[in-house]
Amino acid sequence: MPRIASSIANQLRGMRAALASVLFPAPCRICGEMLDTGIRIPFCQGCLGDLAKPLPEPLCPQCGRPVVSSPVAQAIAAPHCHMCRLGAYDFDLARSYGAYTSSMARAVLLLKHHEVTPLGSWFAGMLARLVDCEPELFAADAVVPVPLDVGRQRERGYNQAELIARPLARLLGIPFRSYLLVRTRPRPNQLRLTRLERWVTVRGAYATHRKAQVDKLRVLLVDDVFTTGATLDACSQALRRAGAVRVVGLTVARALPQVLNPEAAVNYRNHEIARPKRKTSPAEDPAGSSGR
Repeated sequence: MPRIASSIANQLRGMRAALASVLFPAPCRICGEMLDTGIRIPFCQGCLGDLAKPLPEPLCPQCGRPVVSSPVAQAIAAPHCHMCRLGAYDFDLARSYGAYTSSMARAVLLLKHHEVTPLGSWFAGMLARLVDCEPELFAADAVVPVPLDVGRQRERGYNQAELIARPLARLLGIPFRSYLLVRTRPRPNQLRLTRLERWVTVRGAYATHRKAQVDKLRVLLVDDVFTTGATLDACSQALRRAGAVRVVGLTVARALPQVLNPEAAVNYRNHEIARPKRKTSPAEDPAGSSGR
């Protein structure tokens, strides 16, 4: 009976949204064309189709970065990317649904700064389909969103990673445990960080809650964008210190700029001092102020 009531409620919400789109037409928040859908996500069908495009294969088996080309992948027994061959990441595995294109950036920023909750659920559905393709890789005991620092959470009123992680946990039937992980140090106020500065700012910035039971847990760590991997790496290290046996990262989007000086990034991660060859220009930083 509850399932029937839920189905009826969903149909009524869909009918209201469709009626609203006819009576009060609005532009797509990505391309500007008038909306041709009746759903609560303010994107046209064309833009929704663009957002739903998965990352091109083959992928690095650890971090999920697309390998340069199939011939290159076929020529290597284990086609790991340069960062993973250097042992840059602490997490066991990471996967992202799609590329961080200009359209994806607008969608992510809409979720991050305008709390479009239905968009978080839509992203969760995409990630659930990704998990369904290889469920054994994503077996977990808890779904944990990457946390914001207390000040940022209070200022914004919500955490965009949680808007994705909570419905994802429900879809996967895995307990949602946002309290397991906390950010202990705020992010710098500067709008843009170089790729190597991202590693420095998150080093030691996360910890597990002092009362959290993390020992022997398999954790599915959820965020909006994988930029350098520094945030997932720092979160994974905190979870490992508390006893987690497996940490898998899952993000909606993956930024795919050219990797600059990966050895220096690994040195920063290992608490050494390394001088980057050059800073990343804003044009090479598709995540903007994300800091992930």
